[in-house]
Amino acid sequence: MKSTLGVLSSFLIFAFVTRSLPVAAGATPDPVLDITGQKLRTGTQYYILPVVRGRGGGLTLASTGNETCPLDVVQEQLEVKDGLPLTFSPVNLTKGVVRVSTDMNVKFSAATICVQSTVWKLDSHDDSLGQWFVTSGGVEGNPGRKTTSNWFKIEKYDNDYKLVFCPSVCDFCKVLCRDIGIYIDGGIRRLALSDVPFKVMFKEA
Repeated sequence: MKSTLGVLSSFLIFAFVTRSLPVAAGATPDPVLDITGQKLRTGTQYYILPVVRGRGGGLTLASTGNETCPLDVVQEQLEVKDGLPLTFSPVNLTKGVVRVSTDMNVKFSAATICVQSTVWKLDSHDDSLGQWFVTSGGVEGNPGRKTTSNWFKIEKYDNDYKLVFCPSVCDFCKVLCRDIGIYIDGGIRRLALSDVPFKVMFKEA
């Protein structure tokens, strides 16, 4: 259960900077590749799957608290399950290609019982667990100060990829920059900010 300070905590997103993930000025970031070596495309549906096997499957939505909604982003318990398909919408479209180190919205292509979007966003700080979790209900597009919690990045990690929260859609905002990993909460594998990245790969749905 989030504390009554949850609303105040959401503003802390703009208050701290831990590290930056720069790209050389003028350079076009490399495209993100799927498991077949093809470039990820905007408007195409993909599954986000773990590289390390035996610790769960793909990503999906689930209720994790005492209330049904909103739904949080979690990892399937069973390795054989791919989860729900997603689409990526970069803030700057470059020939419809999804590129590393680029702000983007991530959206599940699924209908839910909750009257809200399936766009990812970083939730307010959960004081009881001391974690920042990834949830749904974000706003698609409209980059700026009011939507910084809705933008994520894909970064190269060894020979694979990782998910990162470090939005750069607001030039004058100070934001939290962290990798996204897995936090086990009562047996549920929830996506949360972490010092241990969740190594992922992408499979076309």
